[in-house]
Amino acid sequence: MAKKIKRGVVAGLFLVGLAGVSVSVWSQQSSFANTAGTSAKARAFRAGNSSGASASATASPDADAAAAKAAFERAYPVFVSPRCQNCHPAGDAPLQGDDSHVHAQYVKRGPDGHGLYGMTCHTCHQDANIPGANMPPGNPKWGLPPAKTKMVFVGKTAGELCRQLKDPKLNGGRTIAQIITHVSSDDLVGWGWNPGDGRTLPPLSRPDFAAAMQEWANDAAACPD
Repeated sequence: MAKKIKRGVVAGLFLVGLAGVSVSVWSQQSSFANTAGTSAKARAFRAGNSSGASASATASPDADAAAAKAAFERAYPVFVSPRCQNCHPAGDAPLQGDDSHVHAQYVKRGPDGHGLYGMTCHTCHQDANIPGANMPPGNPKWGLPPAKTKMVFVGKTAGELCRQLKDPKLNGGRTIAQIITHVSSDDLVGWGWNPGDGRTLPPLSRPDFAAAMQEWANDAAACPD
């Protein structure tokens, strides 16, 4: 009887030992699985972060639009300086001087922008500046934009002016590329940086102005709000 009890105890201890080994093996397997899963998640997280960092380093449409808006904001003070806005008035009379007062002699725009009747622009404005302080400036193309496309600069915000420049119905049918050519190389626009004695220059040099406008165009010509 004692021998049977002893054998039973030994068998029971053996089964308990097997159960303990099984639990230990299961615990190790579970731990390994958890560790592997955590590592996989960590790798995925790092890969996601790395991918996100790479994507953020690449210019996005929003970044391009922000750059375009900033570039146009840099150019904007030139457009509304007296040298530019005096020939882009809201009404049909050109403006004069650094204070942009209405032109004397009751000069009017006319259908083609070159004046009316005997008061055409070329009556006083010759092909070049007349020497002397505040004497009539000159250029072969002197005049205002035509009546159908007045291209008003006076009183326009940066966003309004930008959208007007882009609209072919308002800008004389020009493309963005033609606008850049106009502001960077047209000799009448260039007069603004050679206005004759007694007149202030625009707030940017022409190369800096042209560069800002080119940057605006390169970044899809987005307009300030």
